[in-house]
Amino acid sequence: MSVSKYVYIKATKQAFVHLLLLLGAALFLLPFFFVLSTSLKEIQQIFAFPIEWIPNPIRWANYPEAWSSRLPFNLFFRNTVIITGTVVVGQVLSCSLVAFAFARLRWRGRNTLFMVLLSTLMLPSQVIMIPQFLLFTKLGWVNTFLPIIVPWIFGRGAFPIFLLRQYFMTIPFELDDAAKIDGCGYFGTYWRIVLPSAKPALGAVAIQGFMFQWNNFLEPLIYLNDRNKFPLALGLRMFQTESEVFWNWLMAAAVVTALPCIVLFFLCQRYFIQGVVVSGVKG
Repeated sequence: MSVSKYVYIKATKQAFVHLLLLLGAALFLLPFFFVLSTSLKEIQQIFAFPIEWIPNPIRWANYPEAWSSRLPFNLFFRNTVIITGTVVVGQVLSCSLVAFAFARLRWRGRNTLFMVLLSTLMLPSQVIMIPQFLLFTKLGWVNTFLPIIVPWIFGRGAFPIFLLRQYFMTIPFELDDAAKIDGCGYFGTYWRIVLPSAKPALGAVAIQGFMFQWNNFLEPLIYLNDRNKFPLALGLRMFQTESEVFWNWLMAAAVVTALPCIVLFFLCQRYFIQGVVVSGVKG
């Protein structure tokens, strides 16, 4: 086979693969484009058939109207930021500490306890939903942010711990020995050596936690009954519980709610992909 023919076949295969990826991307982007299109329509254009993908005219006023409707979306946004920020910071710190103990310290029963930790990934969240609700009711935590925040910081971080442990094990152990010679204890090694070397994995955990908590619907639905404590996910649902549903306002609010997750992922996707790939391959 000549060189030119080989290059032609390789270029054809790459073009075919890129075409398939573009078609797949378009398929996945279609629902979001529909939401975006609906958010810019007049109310009478929403159920028009055939579908008007490009609104005419484009009604940008749906966004300020949705945000300043009779629903307190500023309050929903603040509650979501409080819950998400607290969970992400707390989960990164607690999971990295546990992962450091599993990856860098030597103690009896370490591997057995790590297998027990991983086994909790097979436990469906629905199984512990009722016992948790009864426990939090007795603690007086219902209708507060505590049942939504505390379990994710201290009890439901098996996968982030696994991800961080795998990454921590790729860091040379000679750095720990050098830190001990310089007078660092275990916490000093964790804080000054391991964490700065594991930014991609920490970024991956933070992004995953942010995207889940920002869109978390079930737990606030179970534990919160005061509208002033609702996050954005429950606020969106309130558009559909009114006597009349303004679908253009609902879609505008949905676009604004999803925008932080989209922007965060595109800004930090390098850390996310690097953290997941390195943790999975080198661990």
